[in-house]
Amino acid sequence: MSEHTLGRLAEEAWNRFDDHDAVFSAGVWHRAHALAARARRMCGGLAEAGIGPGDRVVVALPNVPELPLALQAVWSAGAVATPVVPGAGDPRHVLTDRLRHVLADSGARAVVTSPGLEPTVRAAAGDVPVFAGTSELERGPERGPVRRDPGDLAVLAYTSGTTGPAKGVMLGHGALWHVARDACALSRQDGVDRGLVPVPLTHAYGMAVWLAGLHAPAPRQTVLMDGFEPEGFLRLAAELRAGFGAVTPAMIRTLLAEPLEDHPLPDLAYLTCGAEPLGRRTIAEFERRMPGVVVLEGYGMTETGAVTSFNPPGRRRVGSVGLPLAGHAVTVRDADGAPVEPGDLGEICVSGDRLMLGYWAGGRPGPGDAALVDGELRTGDVGCVDDDGYLYVVDRKRDAIVRGGFTVFPREVEDALDAHPDVVMSGVVGRPDPAVGQEVVAFVQLRTGAAATAGELAAWAAERVGRVRRPREVVLADALPLTPALKLDRAALRARLA
Repeated sequence: MSEHTLGRLAEEAWNRFDDHDAVFSAGVWHRAHALAARARRMCGGLAEAGIGPGDRVVVALPNVPELPLALQAVWSAGAVATPVVPGAGDPRHVLTDRLRHVLADSGARAVVTSPGLEPTVRAAAGDVPVFAGTSELERGPERGPVRRDPGDLAVLAYTSGTTGPAKGVMLGHGALWHVARDACALSRQDGVDRGLVPVPLTHAYGMAVWLAGLHAPAPRQTVLMDGFEPEGFLRLAAELRAGFGAVTPAMIRTLLAEPLEDHPLPDLAYLTCGAEPLGRRTIAEFERRMPGVVVLEGYGMTETGAVTSFNPPGRRRVGSVGLPLAGHAVTVRDADGAPVEPGDLGEICVSGDRLMLGYWAGGRPGPGDAALVDGELRTGDVGCVDDDGYLYVVDRKRDAIVRGGFTVFPREVEDALDAHPDVVMSGVVGRPDPAVGQEVVAFVQLRTGAAATAGELAAWAAERVGRVRRPREVVLADALPLTPALKLDRAALRARLA
């Protein structure tokens, strides 16, 4: 039986097939066997640098071929990958502060980064060794994966920290191995093996896409984009005949602002969409303008190994985030913790042996483990399941706006605004109000040349969500803030109201 660890998974995936074009980046295809040899040399280089089992290694690289190789090298050395997403739009001090916290909290023994990020990383790293690029590591001797147990720590992934200091989520080898296998089984479509991936592989979503590909029964070909740009996405999808893509709702909304009809993509079968829910109207418009492309939504959290549920090809339900993976059990509970009936809203809870080991606190369970109740993860997300087990996500509990005793979920207002033909995307937050508790405020990014006014957009939303839930204030913005994982950053929107 195969050892269910990530270093072994990657090694076996490289060797399972004849040599082939495996990763495309910056205009060049990289061959599988050459990549495997580079990863083995990186592993040897880490060992020569004194990195061994259990050591944490921060990986802060853009979406380049060296990123998955560095992750494989860390796992093969028996060490723990601690990924940091280097957000392209982040001010330098934001990335420096994030790195400083992760390095101090994790006790990392080394950092692997890119030459372009080296000054920022060194400003945060202090005495921690920094490898800027992988050339030094690749001078090491080739070395295969050391023996690890499925229960050993594989990834220490830090949360976004929007509600407090970022917490390290501890994920085991076996859990991630099985989540990736189950995600591959649920999502793969025969003959569709070339994927366009602009989501960062240092984010849980992007890492899950990569790991799922290692389980594929046919050679997987990955086209990496270092940052998302809509014209570049459409060009690469056409030129390289991508069969699928991994995107976020913000990316789809940005693509809708492009002349999609001028970019036929006959080979593109589907887009996986995660990180946050996507409105039904947005899906319908995208699929109308891109005939033949199906949007398949999924749902997950870092704490569940990134993937909890997914819409299987051919069995999708629009508006749903799909069926739970084989290793996850999903229960929706009311405020008292009791299960609710199908169709009723409550907090989404996940159980099973694929969950996180806990939150990091010097290697011990931390106070954030309160999210685990009797082995079940309380996600903080509001949703429901239908009679067939399909999961529907409404919004985050913490993002809900309570106005005059009525609960307003931002997503329903955003879905209404995003359906306006002049809108690229919107973000809705609550502003403290002494009279009603919280007031609904919408930030809206318009398409280039659009003429819609704030008043017209407020009226449009009111017609669709009612007067109670309508935004009392609409703020037009050149662009809306996104997190490094390319999700809408509601915390940054709230800060604009402060």
